[in-house]
Amino acid sequence: MRRIRGEEAEREAARYLEAQGLEVLARNVRCKGGEIDLLCRDGEVLAVIEVRQRSSLDFGGALASVTREKRRRLIRAAAYLLRTSPLCRGRPLRFDVVGIQGAPGRRREISWIKDAFRTT
Repeated sequence: MRRIRGEEAEREAARYLEAQGLEVLARNVRCKGGEIDLLCRDGEVLAVIEVRQRSSLDFGGALASVTREKRRRLIRAAAYLLRTSPLCRGRPLRFDVVGIQGAPGRRREISWIKDAFRTT
């Protein structure tokens, strides 16, 4: 059930980002070091998107759930892609977070934080 909710949130986030002008290049990219929910192109910038979904604001909600360890895994996965994928090589990189707040099947709030964190 949790995986299904996560996939639904990722589809919702992808639709939202496409409506904002981003091009979704890949979903659920698994590689050495971690997993990237969405890999998008925003102009010339490669955007690594972490999608977080929470039904309530308990414990800070969706956006607050991106921990230091999660950021480390995303950075590691992105570094691997930059080294190994011709699609990614040489592009400027940005880490974004899309938070989806609310219960599935109901009206949900989407928040997009561009450049949510940096590698340094």
